[in-house]
Amino acid sequence: MLRFSSSGRSHPGLVRGNNEDAGFAGPYLQVVADGVGGAAAGEVASATAAYVVSALAGASSGRDPADVLTHAVQVVHEQLVAGTAAVPERAGMGTTLTALLVDEGRCALAHVGDSRAYVLRDGELSQVTRDHTYVQTLVDAGVISREEARRHPRKNVVINALEASTLAKPDVTVVGIVEGDRFLLCSDGLTDLVDDDTIARCLDTADPDDAVARLVQAALDAGGTDNVTALVSDVVDGPRLVPDGSMFGAFADPTLVVDPAAVHTESAG
Repeated sequence: MLRFSSSGRSHPGLVRGNNEDAGFAGPYLQVVADGVGGAAAGEVASATAAYVVSALAGASSGRDPADVLTHAVQVVHEQLVAGTAAVPERAGMGTTLTALLVDEGRCALAHVGDSRAYVLRDGELSQVTRDHTYVQTLVDAGVISREEARRHPRKNVVINALEASTLAKPDVTVVGIVEGDRFLLCSDGLTDLVDDDTIARCLDTADPDDAVARLVQAALDAGGTDNVTALVSDVVDGPRLVPDGSMFGAFADPTLVVDPAAVHTESAG
């Protein structure tokens, strides 16, 4: 049965005092969320998103992964609404979300914002997600090139995110996977500073732990101006495992999650 063998790391970077990224890496689920809102509790939003997706996915064995992730995005929104109502100072908090879920050979990806998913297959790196940013709309329209987008002063303007005030429009897609694929899920703290060629070289090592260390170090060497989170996951064929996993960044602090008791896993999917 196909599943992930993964490693992950989240680092606050060299400039910011807190880490608003959150991550989860397990045998069937990979999640990266990058909180936005600064004083408005971006870390609360990202930790809540990672918790909701991991809780619902963990209780959804046998269900269609795309349906599970679509439902999870809706529940994240509801939790952010509740969190803002309980603490008005959190108004404006939000988060990106990129999540990859595999179950019984089926795999789906949910994506909102400018965190990214890549796949390395047969030595070729491909970006699986499309950035929900202002500059990406310029790239799509042929106004600027991808390289120009990397240097654009508005490159971090996200036009689709999970937040209380607006219901996000996630890209939820079915992803074909084969044994030997290597996936990277990461926050823009990596991709804003490290180009795709360097990412591919960092991933070109047998050990996911080594690949993660290389990626994070590359971002730090380039200035470490933002929080950086990277999850590297190899698709392997093996016996079914308990769907637990490792928590990274803001998700490692359970006190940041908005009312976890309100997430009803029996309704997942």
